[in-house]
Amino acid sequence: MERPFIFINSAMSADGKISTKERKQVKISGKIDFNRMDQLRAGSDAIMVGIGTVLADDPSLTVKSPELQDNRIKAGLDTNPVRIIVDSTARTPCDADIFKKGEGKRIIIVSESAPVERVAELQEQADIIVSGKEKVDLPEAMRELKKRGINRLMVEGGATLNWGMLSNGLIDEIYTFVGNLIIGGKSSPTFVDGDGFPEKELLKLELMDAEKIEDGILLKWKVPGK
Repeated sequence: MERPFIFINSAMSADGKISTKERKQVKISGKIDFNRMDQLRAGSDAIMVGIGTVLADDPSLTVKSPELQDNRIKAGLDTNPVRIIVDSTARTPCDADIFKKGEGKRIIIVSESAPVERVAELQEQADIIVSGKEKVDLPEAMRELKKRGINRLMVEGGATLNWGMLSNGLIDEIYTFVGNLIIGGKSSPTFVDGDGFPEKELLKLELMDAEKIEDGILLKWKVPGK
């Protein structure tokens, strides 16, 4: 395969929302699911989010468990996986938590339309991959990540990046924790936004596993043909 094995991990409300209409992150899952997510991070070569998630939530994308960090170090790895932001126009703030917290490599994927001065500022804190003209060419970018030794890539959203990855056939598996709350709101981000698939091209998934965790359920899906 000329790209990494790629999976999406996300938590959503019972009505499929990943945050509120104000794009504020909501605690959807509990400690058990948080630890599961931390293990997924620790077992990945890289973690990737879109610029919308960075601007809304400012995540550090670090491995939180000292034990998991130690296991990575003992295996000859950096404390944290490579942290990647898909950011077509280089809007990532230079004081984002991804730069301030945790050791390890950072990569910003931009398009040719990104302002040169912004790219130069980000280049002081991260490796830059340029892919695509107006917006990031995701298939090309994934091939480049594979060349850089990233074989297992975890995608943590948001809805726009999830759509881009799924619509380009770049996802192998999806893990969704569905929590016991309703968020509502026609403008609240869902698990996947974007243009959406037409009726004849709906993406059908294969259910691999369903597990009750605390007050919700973890669904594991395989994307057919992968």
